Amino acid sequence: MGKGFFQVPWATNEPILEYAPGSPEREAVLKQYKEYYNGSEEVPLYIGDQEVKTGATRNMTPPHDHQHIVGAYHMVEKKHVDSAIEAALEARIKWAQLPWEQRAAIFLKAADLMAGPYRAKMNAATMIAQSKTIHQAEIDSACELIDFLRFNVQYMAEIYSQQPESSDGIWNRVEYRPLEGFVYAITPFNFTAIAGNLPSSAALMGNVVIWKPSSNQVFSAKVIMDVFKAAGLPDGVINMICGNPAMITDTILDHPDFAGIHYTGSTEVFQSLWKQIGNNIAQYKTYPKIVGETGGKDFIIAHPTAPAQQVATAIVRGAFEYQGQKCSAASRVYLPKSTAVTILDAVKKDVDSFKPPGSPEDMSNFITAVINEGAFDDLSGYIDRAKADKDAEIIAGGGYDKSKGYFIEPTVILTTDPKYVTMKTELFGPVVTIYIYEDKDWSKTLDLVDGTSEYALTGAVMGTDRYALDEATKALENCAGNFYINDKPTGAVVGQQPFGGARASGTNDKAGSAQNLLRWVSPRLIKETFVTPEDYRYPFLG
Repeated sequence: MGKGFFQVPWATNEPILEYAPGSPEREAVLKQYKEYYNGSEEVPLYIGDQEVKTGATRNMTPPHDHQHIVGAYHMVEKKHVDSAIEAALEARIKWAQLPWEQRAAIFLKAADLMAGPYRAKMNAATMIAQSKTIHQAEIDSACELIDFLRFNVQYMAEIYSQQPESSDGIWNRVEYRPLEGFVYAITPFNFTAIAGNLPSSAALMGNVVIWKPSSNQVFSAKVIMDVFKAAGLPDGVINMICGNPAMITDTILDHPDFAGIHYTGSTEVFQSLWKQIGNNIAQYKTYPKIVGETGGKDFIIAHPTAPAQQVATAIVRGAFEYQGQKCSAASRVYLPKSTAVTILDAVKKDVDSFKPPGSPEDMSNFITAVINEGAFDDLSGYIDRAKADKDAEIIAGGGYDKSKGYFIEPTVILTTDPKYVTMKTELFGPVVTIYIYEDKDWSKTLDLVDGTSEYALTGAVMGTDRYALDEATKALENCAGNFYINDKPTGAVVGQQPFGGARASGTNDKAGSAQNLLRWVSPRLIKETFVTPEDYRYPFLG
């Protein structure tokens, strides 16, 4: 720092725009949507100061209109991965030494650019590439990503201010060094905010990053890179590459300067990465930091005292917003027999009120498409199985059609088996499974909730009996890193509900908190003695 103890602007959550008919923000995003939809974006590799076009490309198509091409992205070769690593390590020389307030200014500027001139671009790209409604895009690609950038700067300042005690004649101080090497960020399709946060949070703390976005999210990833460049992020600090995941990962994890991985994706892949890092551990200069958030089989359990309409709304919003493609989406629900019929009637009424799944450009649509054909085929397979199985019944939805877009109707499965396949398996789509328990078995059902899934990401309990809510909070202590009382299990807000889970759901390093940023530093303690002893003898020697 050298010239002052600087205070960063106090972080507050970005206001969510409503996009009401006739509003300026609605007109702006629809105009940008049409421009992107009728245009052709070309996404290069971002390596150092180069935008590399390899000539080997893959088309980008909207999930809700999969025959329509909106552009293409270039595929990486191994030599490009090697070049990205070299560029990152070269950039680290200056970036790691840059005063922290200069790094802060870059990402604060990026946040303001996203809140202003790039807002419509961020949202329109997310609507097209990931089939999000404008509301889902706004709370993700605009507000949450802006919040990540602003709050992370505040958390960084708070971390740097945490210093040890000193004693007479001694000054103890800690500097929070970036990791020695580079960080590998792997991001998912479902949240543009996560795609922007995973590389930028590590970079904010002075690290350099190789970023591999999901192949289904490259369109909005390009806009993120455009913003970072416009904000003045130096070349080589964040290098974005796309292509064969196995080849990219093998090349990166074989490098001695690999220092950490920031990951969001499937549990299976994360476990394989952990194993691969372990097998390579002897060749690294330092023990890599491993941070990951993976899957979830998130629950709602309603006590008999829970108001029926509140439970129904939590199910509908929690299970079907963004087609259930959230790690936190409600996908298994436990209802008491005494109120189950009333709750399910309300759920079916809401589902019946939805328009058929369609394009997010039509802002009257609550449901659009799932991300790709693989997801469509998996989900339709589980729906067909529920139609055939004796211990399951589809009570709402159940239709699907991929002739134009990958459309799955919001589907409610009622099962008599609490361990039915869709009560245990993460589906990642607009399918929720309901199990009805006897009211007297409330406590036993809590044990059932805790023991049914390998995941422990989010969960919710609903009711008005405070003793029952307390019992559930204690019984379900370990099966949800984010636990909600009388709310749906989705919608964590940066700065308010730090997000992450344990068990098979990840390392629970809480994105949107100082705890996550601490993983991207390697503290160094400096002890300075002002009057240095000149005699080895201690008083006890006499």
